Amino acid sequence: MTAPEPETGRRADSPELLSRTALGVFRLNGQFLSVAEELAAPAGLTAAWWQVLGAVLPRPLPVSGIAREMGITRQSVQRIADLLVERGLAAYEPNPAHRRAKLLTPTEEGRAAIREITPGHAALAKRLAEELGAAEFAETVRMLERLSRAMDALGSRSE
Repeated sequence: MTAPEPETGRRADSPELLSRTALGVFRLNGQFLSVAEELAAPAGLTAAWWQVLGAVLPRPLPVSGIAREMGITRQSVQRIADLLVERGLAAYEPNPAHRRAKLLTPTEEGRAAIREITPGHAALAKRLAEELGAAEFAETVRMLERLSRAMDALGSRSE
């Protein structure tokens, strides 16, 4: 039997903890998407376009690689990637590792749109760090990354 958690008095394997975690993540996702829409709009982007462009800023990626990084379906990324290419914000380039799976890369116009978002993004990061405190902000990131790795490790298994 699992010992109760000191903070909650509940067992660590409590289904309620999973439910509360999921609901908290869903709420955070909505909050982040709302803020992202506000930050991206002046640059002519949507939150989803910003997310896909952001994924390929460090290096070009195939649509499937972007989908894996973002944890969404390949079809969703494909639709957004095609729109970004159509609007001149990104381009497809040959993939030496796979003839048919082209790489998505931002164009200069796409990079400029991201640069337009950067000041608002930095201001929000500063305000959030002030609200949480630097150490707690870093710990939050660490725990969210740990939770994501744990979910990856579980895969699609359900017990």
